[in-house]
Amino acid sequence: MGDLIVSIDIGTSNVCTLIGRVNNYTQLDIVGRGITPCNGLKKGVIVDIDSTAASIRDSIEKAELTANMRVGSAYVNIHGMHVNVINNTSQLNIDGNEITRHDIENILHEVSSIEIPEDRQLIDVIPRQYIIDGYDEIIEPAGMVGTKFEVDADILTGKITSVQNIIKSMERAGVQIDGIVAEAFATGEIGLTQDERDIGVVLLDVGGSVTDVSVFHAKRLVFYDTIPVGGDHITNDIAIGLRITNVEAEKIKRQFELALTSLIKNDQEISVMDINENKKKDVKVSEVVEIIEARVYEIFSLCKNMLDKAGVVVPDNGSVVMTGAGISYVDGCKQLANEVFELPVRTVQAGQIQGVSKPEYIAAAGMIKYVSNVKKGASHATEIKLKKPATKKKEVAFFSKLVQFFKDIF
Repeated sequence: MGDLIVSIDIGTSNVCTLIGRVNNYTQLDIVGRGITPCNGLKKGVIVDIDSTAASIRDSIEKAELTANMRVGSAYVNIHGMHVNVINNTSQLNIDGNEITRHDIENILHEVSSIEIPEDRQLIDVIPRQYIIDGYDEIIEPAGMVGTKFEVDADILTGKITSVQNIIKSMERAGVQIDGIVAEAFATGEIGLTQDERDIGVVLLDVGGSVTDVSVFHAKRLVFYDTIPVGGDHITNDIAIGLRITNVEAEKIKRQFELALTSLIKNDQEISVMDINENKKKDVKVSEVVEIIEARVYEIFSLCKNMLDKAGVVVPDNGSVVMTGAGISYVDGCKQLANEVFELPVRTVQAGQIQGVSKPEYIAAAGMIKYVSNVKKGASHATEIKLKKPATKKKEVAFFSKLVQFFKDIF
């Protein structure tokens, strides 16, 4: 069970925990899952550590129960608004010798030795390719022979306050951190094809109250940021526009799942409760869909304006990929995104991914695949018969794998 990976996606609406691995056929094998509502974040920022920790703990316990395992450590995500990605290169003279693990550790230490602002801290070093005597795109250099050894890597830094709040929330939930994964790498790993990464793609990960916007080109992440708008804002718009409760607005949004009035087949009237007059009233389906269409179009426009302002240009033969539980399930989103970005659009649905039953689990599933393929790490998940009293004794405390991760690098 040592190759199991535990991933925790701290979202703005839910915390999702998955326990699984990538099998020999490169498919996800999920053995445990748990999801719990989360009210500890506002616009992607942790504002209540205790509440967030409680949601993390609950989602872990649900995953432990379904997997019949006890979780000691996990990988956790971080959103784009908190992350900077800096590309850097470094080289090492190896004088025709065989490249060892020690050489790899040295060059990764060297490439990460950059000046970091005081309000940020290093969270990850991702080697994109190794180069030996001019031969590039080498993934595993150990054992190879050469004279000039180079690395092209992405250095990820995070806002200290954001990173520390994530760490404290995890610690209070009683789980150690194996590593912090930028969500764009996780969703990109599971949602994008190699051709899309190479040609150029805009990845829109729409959550409850934030949308992560990332751009991949030439197989690397070239842009990563967040807008503070998501699927919950659509629900709020419906509630305000129709003068109904948020609970009823969410139910109606999920019932029709439309973002274009032109897709309405039957503009029937539906009965809702007016919260101002405390009585039932009838509204047309088109009234609901018009509200959804306006907000979805705005979300895409905000994303496009962000890219334009940053000077990010996606090639004409590029594309847009949508994921996340915020709006990707809504029919008509692809047409609106196509209108805004003027590029082909597709969505990543949970049913298209082996072992993933809900869109809320896509980011967590992506983390498992990313860690398996890129970091080649594992979490501490021990097989325990949870229902037997004899197995409920306190386990030995786990050392911090996050600390060990950086020790391995440095």
